[in-house]
Amino acid sequence: MPIIGSFGGGSAGGFGQRKGLGGIVANFLVIAGGGGAGSRWHGGGGGAGGYRNSYSTESSGGGGSSEDSLRLTAGETYTITVGAGGAGGVGIPGSSRSGTQGSNSSISGSGITTITSIGGGDGGGYSNVGGTGGSGGGSSGDTGGVIAPGTANQGFAGGGSTYVGPGAGGGGGGAGAVGQTTSNVYTSIGANGGAGLSSSITGSSVARGGGGAGGGQPAGSASDGGGGASGSGTVNTGGGGGSGQTDVAPGGAGGSGVVILRMADEDYSGTTTGSPTVTTGVGGTDTVLVFTGNGSYTA
Repeated sequence: MPIIGSFGGGSAGGFGQRKGLGGIVANFLVIAGGGGAGSRWHGGGGGAGGYRNSYSTESSGGGGSSEDSLRLTAGETYTITVGAGGAGGVGIPGSSRSGTQGSNSSISGSGITTITSIGGGDGGGYSNVGGTGGSGGGSSGDTGGVIAPGTANQGFAGGGSTYVGPGAGGGGGGAGAVGQTTSNVYTSIGANGGAGLSSSITGSSVARGGGGAGGGQPAGSASDGGGGASGSGTVNTGGGGGSGQTDVAPGGAGGSGVVILRMADEDYSGTTTGSPTVTTGVGGTDTVLVFTGNGSYTA
C-alpha cells in the first residue's frame, strides 16, 4: 500500500499526499505587501501585509488558526502573485501625507479556492485615520483614538492617538499584535508597531509581518520586518513602513510580500516560472519553494 502523508492545517511535518491519491497536499505561507507610512513626525506607521498560513499548527495573522492545506492537481499550473509594498507619504514642510496601501499576494489556479492575502493598510498623514488592510495602518496624531481595523484571520488593527491635537502617530498593526496607541502630546514619542509572527515552513523559524513605527520625536520602534523612523519594511516580510521624526521626514515604504509552498519531495514536479528559491530535503522529506516575485508552479 502506498503511504499517505499528513493532511490539513494541523500536519506536524507538512508532508504532501502522494500523486494519484486525490491530490497533492501543499502547505503555504502567503504574505501581502506592507503599507507605506504617513510622513512627518505626526504620521501613522504602515500596517503589515495580510498573513495566511497552513503549515503545521502555526497561526495565521490576526489571531487566526492554521488553515487547511492546498490540494493541487498534477499537471495544473498555479499562479503565484507577490504583492509590492506601498509607498510612504512624501515629506513636505508643514504638511503630512498618508502612505499607500500594500498590494495583495495570492495563489490561484484550477481546482483550488484562491488564497489571497490583503495588502497592509496605509499609515495616516496628519489628521488622517490609517487605512484598512491585511493589518490596519496607524492613525496620525490628532485623530482622537480612531483606529483602522485589519482583515479577519490576516492581521490586527493599527494604533492611533488619543490626543486631539498635533501629537505623535500610532503604530501600524502587525500579523501578531495590534499597533500601539499613543496619548502623547506635541513633540513626544511615537507609538510602536505591532509584532509579527514566526513560521518554520522553510525549515527554520523566521519572523515576518510586523507593523511600522508611528511618527514622533522620536519615532516609535518596530520589529519582525516593520520599519523604524522613516524606514522601509524589510523586503519579503510584508512589514509596514515607519513614519518619521522631523517636520520634513518622508514615510517609509512597506516591505514586499512573499509566497512559500512546502510539499513532499516526491511530489515536487520541478516545473516553475519566476525563479523561486527551491530547497529539497527540508526536514529530510520536503521541498520548499520561496517566491519573492511573481511566478507559477505546475504540479
